[in-house]
This record gives sequence, structure tokens and C-alpha cells, in this order.
Amino acid sequence: MPRKRSTYTAEFKLQAVRMITDQKLAVAEVARRLDVGENLLRTWKKAFEERGSDAFPGHGHPTPADDELRRLRAENARLRAERDLLKKAAAYFASPPS
Repeated sequence: MPRKRSTYTAEFKLQAVRMITDQKLAVAEVARRLDVGENLLRTWKKAFEERGSDAFPGHGHPTPADDELRRLRAENARLRAERDLLKKAAAYFASPPS
């Protein structure tokens, strides 16, 4: 029977990765101790190596890249709306009076 999907806190993930890196324990050993899948631990370790302690932002704490992407998408939508408004205004003023 498959396991129920679990969520883990950022502190738990950091502690698990530190067990692998600082204590030099094997991934399989840490997985058995914490009752977590080995592939999940490897994913956490890779994320930690790439981004450090910012690897696990949690809910409501987006990474700087995600935050910038959200800001740029909002700006893009605003600029498209302004462009469309200017196109309509130009078409209105370019048409001959009736």
C-alpha cells in the first residue's frame, strides 16, 4: 500500500541534509533513520548544494527568482494593457470625423 504524502518543514529538510553533509552519514542511513525516501533526500541535498539555506523557502516565502518572475509578469500585463489602450486611441484619432 502506498504511503500518504507527507510535507516537511524547511528545518527538517535542512537537518536531514546536514546529517548527510556534516555527519558524513550515507543517504540510505539517513533515509532509514528519518523514514524518508532516498530519492527525496537526494533531491533535498541537490537543492541545498545549489541554493544553500534558501533552498527550502516554504509556503509564502518565494525564492528571489520566483518573486522577480511574479513581478515581471505583472509588469508585462500592465504594459500590454497600456499598449492596447494606445492602439485604440490611435485608431480613434486617425479615423475621419463623421
